[in-house]
Amino acid sequence: MSLVLSVDHEYKTTIEKAWTYLTDPSKLAKWVLENDFKAVEGHRFQFRAEPNEYWDGVINGEVLLVDEPNKLSYTWAVGEEKHTVTWTLHDLGNGKVNLHLEQTGFSNVHGLEGARYGWGNWTSQLEKLLAQ
Repeated sequence: MSLVLSVDHEYKTTIEKAWTYLTDPSKLAKWVLENDFKAVEGHRFQFRAEPNEYWDGVINGEVLLVDEPNKLSYTWAVGEEKHTVTWTLHDLGNGKVNLHLEQTGFSNVHGLEGARYGWGNWTSQLEKLLAQ
């Protein structure tokens, strides 16, 4: 059984600015983690956090789809778990953008809830950055 995280966020920003915060490694590091991301299909990258007793701090990924500025998809692998993260951006007009996150491939509800918590924190930070 594969569980899915599906969340929508509405931001006061332009679609172009939101896109840069999803794809520019230095901007991505401000709200997610340090990384060597490139918005190029097939590019392999890592998000890196401080290791701890439970985790080596590395998330391995590969860019699957780049459709600027509408859609971005990549793998998200930690240990034996491998997920797909897909961001879909919709310009709502009036300076607002809907950012839809879908993360698929969870094998258990604990991982799903952990991701919901983590992305909730990260997207709150993104909201602050987009407001600048």
